[in-house]
Amino acid sequence: MPPDTATSADPDNKKTRARDVESWPTLKRFLPYLWPKDNPGLRTRIVVAMTLVLAGKAVTLALPFAYKGAVDAMSGTNREGVTVALAFVAAYALGRFTSVAFDNLRNIAFERVGQVATLHLAEDVFHRLHRLSLRFHLARRTGEVTKIIERGTKSIDQMLYFLLFNIAPTIIELIAVGVIFYINFGIDLVLATAVTVVAYVWVTRAITEWRTKLRREMNDLDGKALHRAVDSLLNYETVKYFGAEKREEARYSHAARAYAEAAVKSENSVGLLNMAQSVITNALVGAAMAYTVWGWSTGALTVGDLVLVNSLLIQLFRPLDVLGWVYRTIRQGLIDMGEMFRLIDTDIEVKDKPGAPALIVRKPTVVFDNVTFGYDPGRTILHGLSFEVPAGSTTAIVGPSGAGKSTIGRLLFRFYDPLSGRILVGGEDIAEVTQESVRAAIGIVPQDSVLFNENLAYNIAYGAEGTDQATIEQAARDAALTPLIERLPDRYETMVGERGLKLSGGEKQRVAIARTLVKNPPILLLDEATSALDTRTEQEILATLHRIAEGRTTLAIAHRLSTIADADNILVLDHGRLAESGNHAALIKRGGLYAEMWARQANERREADVEAEAAE
Repeated sequence: MPPDTATSADPDNKKTRARDVESWPTLKRFLPYLWPKDNPGLRTRIVVAMTLVLAGKAVTLALPFAYKGAVDAMSGTNREGVTVALAFVAAYALGRFTSVAFDNLRNIAFERVGQVATLHLAEDVFHRLHRLSLRFHLARRTGEVTKIIERGTKSIDQMLYFLLFNIAPTIIELIAVGVIFYINFGIDLVLATAVTVVAYVWVTRAITEWRTKLRREMNDLDGKALHRAVDSLLNYETVKYFGAEKREEARYSHAARAYAEAAVKSENSVGLLNMAQSVITNALVGAAMAYTVWGWSTGALTVGDLVLVNSLLIQLFRPLDVLGWVYRTIRQGLIDMGEMFRLIDTDIEVKDKPGAPALIVRKPTVVFDNVTFGYDPGRTILHGLSFEVPAGSTTAIVGPSGAGKSTIGRLLFRFYDPLSGRILVGGEDIAEVTQESVRAAIGIVPQDSVLFNENLAYNIAYGAEGTDQATIEQAARDAALTPLIERLPDRYETMVGERGLKLSGGEKQRVAIARTLVKNPPILLLDEATSALDTRTEQEILATLHRIAEGRTTLAIAHRLSTIADADNILVLDHGRLAESGNHAALIKRGGLYAEMWARQANERREADVEAEAAE
């Protein structure tokens, strides 16, 4: 295979060189997946496959000699030569079958190796993605990440095939052909073949470098088109709300058209590569055959030698004919694998400390102790925030938009670590225990309950692995989901659609509540759980939430103050600082920010009621 270096003509020279330098370390890093230490069965399969490669190549190199023997036997004047010719023909036919059999047995032996290696690498990437911080997932486009995984896993099997069963056997065959030519025809034909192969590889590499740049551009545009398609479909409702179908179609069409133009350039370059390769190979074949004819005319060579030379060169150049494709596939495969390894190498922002114990909640309290946090270095959201949620109580957090209410929930689940200060659950600093145990102790009913595109039973049971049907049905009853389920023909087997779009907002919230009931956590976080609902549905959901909050420590983040007026304690945030705290009556009496917000929302409700009466 040509060396991985960039051409000086490449405007992306430095970037290309950087990727090329990474290619071999990428391949070296993949080898443990290909040669697993803990799986001797797979290693045995690799040894068997390589043995079959060598055996198949030996048979392939022997076939031209059988062909030569048959031709020489037929060119003689002795009729008895027909028996010898038939024997060579039979050997030739048997050899061709044996070669095909070895190739297919090799594929059978190696197939599991490639699939298992691909599976383990894909599992490692998926494992890593689920452990990266929320910051990573908010910054990266979902379509691009899934495309990186798709390209990386798809390229591995093909890349391995070409490396092990095309490049390596071709090198072996090239050496063997050189030895055969030297023994039978002298050094001249060996040198001519060597010069031709070098020229062939150089031309293939030069054109493929150019094609690789086109291919990279095409992949970038493909990822952009995919991102626009995924982003548009995920926001299907928003597109419909604003009648932006044509706008989205135009955005996607622009990206897809750019990809199509790049694809045309990339594919057209194949024709140039094939023609250049054909000129070089046919020049050698013609010259070698002319040399053999000249040797036959002097009596030094036989008619069968012409067949031998032609057959060996055609066999040699058959795998070389696709060298450009093979080289590009291997190089692109290494690039795609490198992208996957970069995902694996992405730093995990929130990590468990080595040997961190699991959180054991004996008394479900929540404490924020002088917590300072910001998503970006120059933008602090929480400024030394301190508060305590006693066990079994309900504490509400309110404040204007941007005050940092939702940030508290993210910090409590340890999606981020605070810049300073501590967060205690059950008296334990959550930075000192495992994230899994912290999240197991907290249940959440979010503002937007996103569901999996599965049935109702699956979404309810997602709260705890291994949940049985009886528990699912009990949770559905407690969440007041039973009336809905009884109206559905498929009941618990009803599919909820992408992100739960087949259900109304209130129905999705009830599923989220049922899911939390299945989890049965000691601490409950209500993150504006009713802010997206109408008044009637809101009151129904609130009644359910009050019922499930009994006996639990509840932290309710709310925008509508009427939903948390009966909380044991209300924390009023303003620009990331605790402005006020107390129960509803005390805060109204104080006449501060809370009282101002309450008066404003009460006025808004009165105006809405007047408008509703006027409309009637």
